Amino acid sequence: MGYIACTFPMTVTLTMIRYRKRFIPFALLAMALFRFPLWMNKKIQFFKLLGSGRNGSFDKNPDWQQWGILTVRMAGEPLHFPVQENSLEALYGSFIYKWLRLFHCETWTVFLEPLESHGLWDGRKVFGELPPRSGYEGLIAVLTRATIRISRLGRFWSHVDAAAHEMSSATGFISSLGIGEIPWIKQATFSIWQSTEDMKKFAYGMKDHQEVIRLTRKEKWYREDMFTRFRITGCQGTLKGVNPLAGKL
Repeated sequence: MGYIACTFPMTVTLTMIRYRKRFIPFALLAMALFRFPLWMNKKIQFFKLLGSGRNGSFDKNPDWQQWGILTVRMAGEPLHFPVQENSLEALYGSFIYKWLRLFHCETWTVFLEPLESHGLWDGRKVFGELPPRSGYEGLIAVLTRATIRISRLGRFWSHVDAAAHEMSSATGFISSLGIGEIPWIKQATFSIWQSTEDMKKFAYGMKDHQEVIRLTRKEKWYREDMFTRFRITGCQGTLKGVNPLAGKL
């Protein structure tokens, strides 16, 4: 049995939840019900309940079986518990834990330490005051999220597929998730890379991705955006029967 003991300045958790097809209506209901225990949890200073796309990047086709919870815990708030199923109770409280057990959900949780960031989420620096760059070079996770301007939706979605294909075939790419708060409009990609160097080679060296970055700035696609990099401090569980970080940590 492994343990997680984190006392970083700020601890972020992302839990992906997968329901069986017959329980999809309860997955939708959970997105309303889960807000209350998360809002009442004084150890959590920011949270988002997220839908998921079918592909591993920005995606306008939702996966109704797959959902997510992202939380930011208070600065200095320690995590110390066994890495096993009931650690979800320590993270999110008994209501959410029992709900996930009741509906036999598959879950995968990744524990993150924010390293560097720029941009805002709902007008806030939700991961605290971070430098735009750090010296970290190891295994890394990246969260890229944006609120897309209504007038730019067509332009944005016409360029997504090519960049997503480049990412999935890039050197050092491990896994990615397409997540979001509002379909089509508030979208995010969470990706995992073997190293910071591999991630930068994709971000700044791949043709289609570079073109998206150029057009984003030129045509002002986003009303708000944020780019954050994290050190991965632990993980547990599986998603579609696989732990994307197995043997990586």
